[in-house]
Amino acid sequence: MGPATSMQIEPQGTVLLMVNPYIRCPRQPAFIIVIFWVERGAAVESESRVAAAFPGNLQLVLVLRPSRFFQRTIADIGIKLHKDDFKMKIVMLNSLSDLHGYVDKSQLTQEFGGSLEYSHSQWIHHRTAIENFALTVKTTAQMLQRFGSELAETELPNDVQSTKDLLAEHTGKYSNLKEELKLALRQGSTLFTCIKDQTVKSENHKLKPDEMENQTTVERLLAQLDETENAFEQFWCKHHLKLEQCLQLRHFEQDFREVKVTLDTRMDSLKGLSDAGDCVARVEHLLMELKTLEEKVQPTLEKAQLHAMHGDQLIQSNHYAVDSIRPKCVELRRVCDDFSNEAKKKSDVLSKSLHVHMGIEKVNQWCESGIYLLASQAVDKCQSQEGAESALTDIENFLESAEKNHVTELRNLHNQYEVILSEDVKGSVLKALKRLEDVQEMFEKRRVSLKRLSAKQTRPIQPVAPRPESSPKRLAPKNAARTPGGQQPLARKLSDNSISGKQPAEADPNKKKNIRKTKSIKIEVMHEESQGGSTHVAVSNESEECLSNRRRHIITELIESERIYVEELQSIMEGYVAELNNSEICHLIPPTLENKQDVLFGNLPEIYDFHNKTFLMELENCAVNPELIGTCFLKRKEELQVYEKYCQNKPRSEVVWRQCGDSLFFQECQKKLDHKLSLDAYLLKPVQRITKYQLMLKEMLKCSKGEGMAELEEALATMLDIVKSVNDSMHQIAITGFEVSKKSMDGRMDG
Repeated sequence: MGPATSMQIEPQGTVLLMVNPYIRCPRQPAFIIVIFWVERGAAVESESRVAAAFPGNLQLVLVLRPSRFFQRTIADIGIKLHKDDFKMKIVMLNSLSDLHGYVDKSQLTQEFGGSLEYSHSQWIHHRTAIENFALTVKTTAQMLQRFGSELAETELPNDVQSTKDLLAEHTGKYSNLKEELKLALRQGSTLFTCIKDQTVKSENHKLKPDEMENQTTVERLLAQLDETENAFEQFWCKHHLKLEQCLQLRHFEQDFREVKVTLDTRMDSLKGLSDAGDCVARVEHLLMELKTLEEKVQPTLEKAQLHAMHGDQLIQSNHYAVDSIRPKCVELRRVCDDFSNEAKKKSDVLSKSLHVHMGIEKVNQWCESGIYLLASQAVDKCQSQEGAESALTDIENFLESAEKNHVTELRNLHNQYEVILSEDVKGSVLKALKRLEDVQEMFEKRRVSLKRLSAKQTRPIQPVAPRPESSPKRLAPKNAARTPGGQQPLARKLSDNSISGKQPAEADPNKKKNIRKTKSIKIEVMHEESQGGSTHVAVSNESEECLSNRRRHIITELIESERIYVEELQSIMEGYVAELNNSEICHLIPPTLENKQDVLFGNLPEIYDFHNKTFLMELENCAVNPELIGTCFLKRKEELQVYEKYCQNKPRSEVVWRQCGDSLFFQECQKKLDHKLSLDAYLLKPVQRITKYQLMLKEMLKCSKGEGMAELEEALATMLDIVKSVNDSMHQIAITGFEVSKKSMDGRMDG
């Protein structure tokens, strides 16, 4: 669109097109088009063609009539005939002066009597370029919109390679569109420069309305293109960031799966590694395998920790998948901790098992050396006092070597590590301890005989067998209850709480925490003896004075061990049971102990009340009259039945202890009591105590004559019946499915 100018339509004439809002038309302020017809009359056809080609609605048509009469007449007739076909107003003009009445001269070129300087070819060139640029801007905007819609609708892949491919594909499309944008911007910039250069050729040049419009149009299109580019760039940055984060996430997930599978496989290998060897060499081999496995898995653990740290960095960088990354970081650290804890636990168990097996080997070596020593002592050389003293010295030196070589530490190791040891290892320990006791008893018998011989030579010494002799009344050697050849130190045979002639630490109440078990008593043995015959025990032929001393010794030990036993029960009641209601540490109580306190402690309060308020005082009354000891047990045989209930509950108590024994609550209680052993060791005391009474009664019966013998025999039979009842209950509990082995329970019944 531009000022009024002429253009050749066809040979019949020249048409003047003038459509410009800036034309000053005094009569018609709206858009006008002027058709100037010369030479021939074909105005009607020209008007129709112009109307069809014009993009808007024509409101006014100015027709400059031809100057010749014939042509003017034909034009008038044609217009009149087709007047109804025109939808615009037609004004017939006779001369240029009439045209000037409608259009200002400044808007007309010189050929129409105007003063406007106008280049139609230049106007067409600029308009064409502007329209092409506008089309380019529109096309580019549509391409960007389609690409943006495609990006928005794209689903993120679930694997690394697909994510890489998608990122490369979208990046390629973005680069192509970026080039299109650059080309469009260069096109618009070039067009704007051309239009601007035309307007600044002369310093006095004043912008025409059409030039001003062209310049404004190009500036608007460039601004629109720039806004489109900025919006697209922002959208692409967000999409590209999301794709990169998706790729990071897929890499993280892939690494997580690889590390998790590797650690799970290593964990299975770790759990499959046995923690119970049958000898020192086997345990050492298992420890070496464990160390090798830990060395192999160490790089994987470090890699897992690095991946977890990388996940933390992704979370801190505001990754869009934080809810997916955080649980995986937690899982990686948990798996690492589980493996480390399991390896540490396995190593701890194997290390303790190694100590136990080394203790077993040490005991077996000591026993073999002891048997060889006993067998190597010639009988004929011991007939003289000098030979007997020499042999006695060898015996005592060898017995002292047991302490120097820490042979007796095996029982402490067994008590300390009993919870983690397998049944096979426990059996090996008990077997070694039984052998140790047998050899010690043989040495004790040999020492007693040699002491008598060295003191005075009255009769020849009979050779002592290198293995313990069996009593003719026993059913089997393994179930034997030994009869001493002289006054034996009962502290070794009966109790970890008893008193011997060597004044052990148990005699001092301040040292009662260092009690050690020294002999295992099996309830099954008592069962068989109680069914196999009389409870009568052969009485020694010693003098009455010697027997009286032994009775006092047994009564003293019974009373002292009873006092220590009551003190231990009291420490449990005050140091553990009462602490359950202590508000200062009640928060440390494990949840697994809730509503299971009665199961853990059983009827221990009932046992404590009986011994503390009744039985201990009655036993103390027997110190002056030992013959009343049998009557004391018979009088309280009903109350002693409480042990059956306690032993029946013991398997359930052990299950609860395994669930919560490692809690801070029990550790704090043990620390306050200054106990070296944990609560489960003290919960075994009642089981050990009930088996100890019949042993003391049996020893008492051996050195008793006359008054009180019948009551002692009846009391011994009563205690054996109680032990038998407990034993039957344990069998019944094992049958009904409690997690307890009669063999392991019998092995814990230490005398």
